[in-house]
Amino acid sequence: MAKIIGLPKLSPTMEEGTLVAWTKKEGDAVDVDDLLAEVETDKATMEFRSFDRGVLLKILVPAGETLEPDVPVAIIGKAGEDISELLAQVESATGSATATVAVPAAEPATEPAREPASVSAPANDARVLSSPVVRRLAREKSIDLRAVQGSGPHGRIVKRDVESYAGGALAGERYPGGVGAAVAVRGERLPPRVAKASSMRRTIARRLTESKQTVPHYYLTIDVDIGPLADARKAMNGELEAEGRKVSLNDLIIKAAAVALRRVPEVNASWMGKAIHYHQVVDISIAVAIDDGLMTPVIRDADQKGIAQIADEVRDLATRARDKKLQPEEMTDGTFSISNLGMFGIEEFAAVINPPEGAILAVGTVRNEPVVEDGAIVPGRRMRFTMSCDHRVIDGATGAKFMAAFKRIVESPLNMLL
Repeated sequence: MAKIIGLPKLSPTMEEGTLVAWTKKEGDAVDVDDLLAEVETDKATMEFRSFDRGVLLKILVPAGETLEPDVPVAIIGKAGEDISELLAQVESATGSATATVAVPAAEPATEPAREPASVSAPANDARVLSSPVVRRLAREKSIDLRAVQGSGPHGRIVKRDVESYAGGALAGERYPGGVGAAVAVRGERLPPRVAKASSMRRTIARRLTESKQTVPHYYLTIDVDIGPLADARKAMNGELEAEGRKVSLNDLIIKAAAVALRRVPEVNASWMGKAIHYHQVVDISIAVAIDDGLMTPVIRDADQKGIAQIADEVRDLATRARDKKLQPEEMTDGTFSISNLGMFGIEEFAAVINPPEGAILAVGTVRNEPVVEDGAIVPGRRMRFTMSCDHRVIDGATGAKFMAAFKRIVESPLNMLL
């Protein structure tokens, strides 16, 4: 018997997902655990697999649409099975989401409802054919749907129509090259390029806003002689060269921070409302920048791993993060974070804590500058580190104790072996 398939919740934090691509087409046989589609969530691009066996009779939502969990996306059943009643159910759900939009009964619903909402067109414009998803997008972009030409069945307005209108018609009528035109008409100014925030970007915005509003941050900065650590890295890479492997300065910093957390375990802690969790493992989250946001893959048991192993894991996790191929369990439950902007030439910055972690270490760039050593001015290599601390968990003296331990390890790398 045919059944409607809803978009599954692919991670604990998933509030909506974007159908990146269907891997099956209508008429294809589907078995249990077959890959149906790829879905971009707030964490990564994830696999949407079938829980049913049969034939993909109808795709209800085209690739590119953003939906909430459980919204109908397909119908699976036996080949040749009559699905008119199921289509009517989906159509009814879409049409009843708002009384001001009429959807012809004969037209299959291709964009299911996400939420009951008022439409931007007035009540007397009952022939604006669009889904709640499209109307919501139009409201976000302040677009009157009556001005948009629909490219869907029966002139139905679909997501791409609204996006092209926002990116082209709003600017293109005045500037033939559209919003991306390099030169405007003399005396006129180009409008901003409007881009819908991705699920990931909206999640980042929400979490960081909550962090700054609810977590009492304070900051500790130290200036470190990075020369010994840089020399240690050079020696290690000389040993690893024959294997085609290498370690970065960041890999050594991860190890140094992990060892320091073992020596000052009060910093390896989280505020959990009515209790403080002092973690018995050292799982370090690494901030990785990707095209439309930030991911934080986790190095598990970083204190127990060798530096070469940490380097291999960081490289693998960072590559898969940029390809959005990480699993949710690889990006959650860290106990301490490290964010490195030194590679961009940033000398010093303060990062935002990633709750429920109690601290994050911000890494600046290596500075070549003169320093005073034994009364003489000599060439030096320096680096600044700033730790953002949750004052509910880490008192100032405790944070200072950690930074002192971290500095001793960095300036004398053999300390990592003790």
